[in-house]
Parts: sequence; C-alpha cells; structure tokens
Amino acid sequence: FLEDCGMYFPEVKKHPDKYLQRCPESVKKWLKQLKSAGKILLLITSSHSDYCRLLCEYIIGNDFEEYFDVVITNALKPGFFSHTPNQRPFRTLENDEEQEALLSLDKPGWYSQGNAIQLYELLKKMTGKLDPKVVYFGDSMHSDIFPARHYSNWETVFILEELLADKVGVPAENESEPLEKKGKYEGDQPSDPSRVSKQWGSFFMDRLPGLENGEETLVHTWSCKCISTYSTIAIPTLEAIADLPLDYRFPRFSSNNSATAGYYPSPPKALLPNEESVTMK
Repeated sequence: FLEDCGMYFPEVKKHPDKYLQRCPESVKKWLKQLKSAGKILLLITSSHSDYCRLLCEYIIGNDFEEYFDVVITNALKPGFFSHTPNQRPFRTLENDEEQEALLSLDKPGWYSQGNAIQLYELLKKMTGKLDPKVVYFGDSMHSDIFPARHYSNWETVFILEELLADKVGVPAENESEPLEKKGKYEGDQPSDPSRVSKQWGSFFMDRLPGLENGEETLVHTWSCKCISTYSTIAIPTLEAIADLPLDYRFPRFSSNNSATAGYYPSPPKALLPNEESVTMK
C-alpha cells in the first residue's frame, strides 16, 4: 500500500467506490449509542494503518476515529489472541510507521500489532472492573471467532453472510418482547454470493447416503458445528441488530439450547426441518 505497487492497492485508492460499501447510517448511530452508554469500542484489524485509514475514511467517514476508543492495526490475527506480550508486543505509530515496542498499554489510542492479554489489562483500567466483559464482532471463524473465544473467552458475534441465502425476516412478535424492542431488517437480501451452492449444497447441512439404498442421513456440517460451538450469536450483518435497544437479550448458542438458538433474526432454513432428528458430525 505504501509503495503503491501491485494491482490491488492502486486500484482501490483510485476507485474505492467500486470495491467498498459505505457504512449504513443505522450502524453509525448504533456505534454512537454504544459509546454514549459508556461502552468502550475497539477496532482490531490485521490491515496496516495506512490501508485501514483509507477503508475507514471511505466506509465510515473522516471522523471514524471518534467512533472508537482504541484502534489496533496490523494485529496479525489469529496470533493476536494466542501470543504472549513478549511474543507480540504493542507498538506505537508515527506517520504509519511502527515505532518502539511497549511494555504495557497505559491509555487509549492507536497502536500496531499487540496481544489480547495486554489489551485486556488496559480494559480493566479503563472500566475500573476486575473482569470486564468483551463482545467481539468478526466475520472469520479462523481469525476472529475461534481465537477470541478459545484463547480469550470473549463473547463472540459471528457476522455470517451465508445467512443472507435466506430472505431474513424479523421473528414473530411474542408477549415477552414488545414491538419497540424488535430490530428492523427490511427488504429482500441479495442472493449472491451467499446463495446455496448448486455444487456443494447448503453451508449448514449435508446429506450422507445410506447403505444399500437405505435412507440418507441429514447432518450438520463441520462449519455449522463450529458456529454453535464458538459463537455467542450469529447475524447476517450489523444492520440486523443496529435498531435494537442496547439492552435487548439475544437467545444464545449453548449446550442447553437448541442448535439454532443463536441465529438472529432467524435460523437458516436448512436447519429448520426435523431439527430434533439432525445429528452432529
């Protein structure tokens, strides 16, 4: 990016509108509401700081830094969660160039590399709590969701575009949730690139052929099992929850709940038929 070479970076710099989508106003409003409510907002990306700035200025706006208390670039996930401070210290930045390694994080700001251990110590200082709760949003099981849950035991929200293969609707209203506590998710969702593959079938379910013309068996895919194991909830986009009140209580994935409990606003259709008879594989 700094050298302006290759095919990708020069093209994105010249025509960001061809490759990037602007953040919906509902999501920006939601971020401001979280901050006004006293929540600490973090942005953690494996992109370098100069590329991160280009993306965020186009997607959110030139004031994007005002939305976050801590920005961490070149985080090198998933190592950010598994490495120790000695292995992956935080570094300051000057004109997007990494500077000296830090022994600890003492204040909010913009940093490079780092590790979840020292970040959590900073969150303790900022919140004044011994055990602050972190909810981490990510769209990669490998780089975000699994390491954040496995190594840091953070709550995880999996942004899963495969849920867009269904026309996502708002769950039916029930007595425990008044209408004003419902999220808005209007309009048909795009079928590509998330629609069910004609070659591979459902992202969530697989069919195993039976022996000697026996009945085929429906099983959850490995990816589907990872979702319910390492995610607190799974959503198609941030827009799906941006209009909900901040105290909305989501049904979550757990060993005590249905395998579809954590999908919001509704489970994928592939998981709905004969849910009780589906086996995990």
